Order: sequence, then structure tokens, then C-alpha cells
Amino acid sequence: MTVLNPRISLDQWRALVAVVESGGYAAAATQLHKTQSSVSYLVQKIEQSLDVRLFTLEGRKARLTPHGEVLYRRARALVDEADSIERAAQTLAAGWEPELRIAADIVFPTWILLRVFARFAAEQPQTRIQLYETVLGGTDEALVERRVHLGINTSVPAGLVGDALLTMRFIAAAHPEHPLHKLGRPLSHADLRQHRHLVIRDSGVTMTRDGGGWRGSEQRWTFTAKATSLFAAGMGLGFAWFPEETIRGDLERGVLKPLPLREGAERLATVYLILAEGDAAGPGTRRMAALLRDEVRATCAAEKAAPARPPAELPSPQSAAASARKSARAPRKRAGARV
Repeated sequence: MTVLNPRISLDQWRALVAVVESGGYAAAATQLHKTQSSVSYLVQKIEQSLDVRLFTLEGRKARLTPHGEVLYRRARALVDEADSIERAAQTLAAGWEPELRIAADIVFPTWILLRVFARFAAEQPQTRIQLYETVLGGTDEALVERRVHLGINTSVPAGLVGDALLTMRFIAAAHPEHPLHKLGRPLSHADLRQHRHLVIRDSGVTMTRDGGGWRGSEQRWTFTAKATSLFAAGMGLGFAWFPEETIRGDLERGVLKPLPLREGAERLATVYLILAEGDAAGPGTRRMAALLRDEVRATCAAEKAAPARPPAELPSPQSAAASARKSARAPRKRAGARV
């Protein structure tokens, strides 16, 4: 078997990727902490060694040639894999991770996360935990950019693999005294357009995405915090689709009431558990993932075994609003919301 010595170094491929993604040699030099001439030399050496043109000039701007496009995509994958190997080596050398960083989409019940954290802390009290409570593209970004070890998300970013963790049910709801409820009939999307829709802002910067929610209302309030959206709905200021787990207590107390939509009153979303480093994940990350799976299974089993609870009697509008204000001030056992 003949082993070929590569003519192109990893440093050269990094230079090509940096030039393409930063938009030029000067920006790439800053990113790589090199001089502009050295970055230019590294890229030129690729062209000379492989006898291909990577860039063509269009006016004053350099653009990738078709060959350059192919080599850039392969170089990007090579650089990502090399970075992953280095991170895996560092993790193995350090043993148990001193800190775990987790991005969890706010639809996931926070009380389940906190139970898992408590179990993990009982086993590894010295490991620090950083939780990033994210929305839509914010979780994607944290995973793709490897800013976290583990993600809980409603989609799996390209290039990563996730396991289905649970299916969540979303319910369109508003305060019982909201004008939509006073119509006294099944509602259409045309009815919704006449009223204020409460939305949670995507926390992504470069990877924002549409969560698939309804966007038909021109009257829209957008929040960053899930608690603010819940508080606004409890005050009768708008409607939204909330995770059932999040608003179960508010529904039972009569602070919120499901909207009788003819279609789209409920939605289902699968939540995935994603390890940013995949097979190279450290022991702490794997243990946290195992505890999450175990806690979700136990919670789902307990809910199936629990007897159905009768609906609570609706309070007066005044007491419902007071209850909403009290609920918003008090710590919540369950959290997570979006449109």
C-alpha cells in the first residue's frame, strides 16, 4: 500500500477557508493572526501545488472558481474535523470536563432540566454548568459554532446528529375574557388577524429561522423573555401558542383558556437531544445526556399513570388577572414558550 504525503498542509486549507468566509485576505489575516502576505502565499501555494485556479477577479472582487468552490467545501469539512479531533484530545487529556455548556430551547420544560442538573451535581459537584436559554436559530448557532457541549432543540442543524427526546404539544390560548373568547364560536385565522399575537424573539444572529408558527397578525408584540409573554397573555393583552406543560397550571386556574380554533389550535413539535461533538463527546456530556433521557422517560411515564384532573372552575376576570400577576412574580416549576 502506497502512502501519499499530502502536498497541502492544514495551515494552507485554513487560510483558504478564512479568505472565503471572512471576505478577503486582510480580514483573513486578522482572523488567523498572520500577515496579509503570508495568507496570500499559503493560498497561492495551493494553486501552484494542485495546478488549479481558486479565485477569479470580477471587477475588484475575487470570487471562487468552480474548482475553488469544490475545494473550499472539502477544506471546510477538513478543518472542522481537525478542530473536532483537537477538542476531543483536549477533553480526553483533561478527563471529566470542568464545565458543561448547554443550549436549551425555551420550549423544553425548565423544571426537567433543573431536576437533571440536581442529579448531575450530586454525582459531580465540582463540574460547573452554564445554561443558555435559546430560541430557534440561537440553539442552532450555539451547536454549530461549538459554543456548547450539548443542545436541546426542535431541529437538528446540518452536519450534526440528534436523538428524539420527546414530543411537545402546543396550545393556542388567551385569557378567558379576551375578545376572541367572547365571539362564542369556532375561530378562523381571519379572526386571529384582528388581534394581538404574542411572539418570542429568535435568539439567533446569523442562523435565524422561522419556527413554523403562524404569522398572520399585523398586531404583534415580540418579547425576549418567555415569562413576559405568559404575563401579557394572563393580563388579556394577546394570544399565543404555548407548550402545554408551560401553561397547564394557568389553564387549571383559569388564567388562560384554549382558543376554539377550527384548525391549528394544537401543534406538535419533536425536541431533539444533540451532542455537539458526537462520538468525541466527553464523559460529563455523555452522563448529562443519559440523565436527560432518563428524566424525560420517567416524567412521561408518571404523566401517563396519573389520573385525569377535573378542570378548575373559572375565576372572575379580576381574580384571574391578579392570579396572572402573582404567577408572573413567583418562580415557575415549568418554563418555556414561544409563538
